Amino acid sequence: MTIHWDKTLLVGDVGGTNARFALAHMIEGRPVLEHHRSFKGVDHPTFLGGVKAFIDGCEEKPTGGVIAVAGPVTDGAIDLTNSPWRVSEAELQTLGLNPVRLINDFEALAWGAPAVPEEDLAWLGGPVDGDPDATIAVLGPGTGFGMSALVRDGRGGEMAMPSEGGHACFAPGDAVEDEILRILRRRYERVSIERLICGPGLLNMHRALAEIDGRETHIDDPAQITKEALENPNSPCGATLARFCAILGAVAGDIALTTGARGGIYVAGGIAPRILSFLQASPFRERFERKGRFADYVRAIPTRVITHEHAALLGAARVAFGLQA
Repeated sequence: MTIHWDKTLLVGDVGGTNARFALAHMIEGRPVLEHHRSFKGVDHPTFLGGVKAFIDGCEEKPTGGVIAVAGPVTDGAIDLTNSPWRVSEAELQTLGLNPVRLINDFEALAWGAPAVPEEDLAWLGGPVDGDPDATIAVLGPGTGFGMSALVRDGRGGEMAMPSEGGHACFAPGDAVEDEILRILRRRYERVSIERLICGPGLLNMHRALAEIDGRETHIDDPAQITKEALENPNSPCGATLARFCAILGAVAGDIALTTGARGGIYVAGGIAPRILSFLQASPFRERFERKGRFADYVRAIPTRVITHEHAALLGAARVAFGLQA
């Protein structure tokens, strides 16, 4: 069967380290992606140059699109939080993209989460299903820490909420985390969630825990921490990653309360899928549910990991085709 579509649109997902692009079509009400390409930010000195290189490589040229970016979008422009790239919607229009929009990457993930196939979701605890008419929230660590929520009005209406919630203050959950906060305050005037729950944050936590234990550490790469933790969960790196997962669970529970995400919590980002088995066996869910008088409230909320590599692109496609309506 030959499938026809009216529009070919560009979708992108640009983080602090990598950029991913694809062409999107809408088939039978669902976004379908093709012609994927991924490259590191250092491969192109400018963001516009990277987008142009992708379009030049496409036989079928997109006429508009949506690009998700890691940081706040202000007046149609972005200065990426963890990258030297800068770009604006006006610049993207010079490449023949109109309409085109920049949105926050976790805003795109919030739109994309409902479009992720069930086989690309991994269970993290709680019931199988949440309230289908309630808000869902998406959060996760990668180069930084992001979050968003897809607000549902119970009548079929949806709206994704752009957010910089990863820069909210870190709240310790026990005496060890009190000490971690005290140590990090020597370095940072203000300790946000992102100072701990992301790749660089994992290194911050490992060094703080070493100081608490009175031992030295010469590790300077977060990837080495995860590698050693997965190989030996009982090692100091294993203790660091377990603490990372515990704090991630506590933060996820706080976000569930803050956004009223009774529809479910989705953990995204680059780290969670790589440590999935460790995360599933960690204190994540116990800390998620440790909410005092509201323990029953969060206990009824399902938690999952998004393992789909292009979930943000699916969300960007949903927004892009909405602009065409």
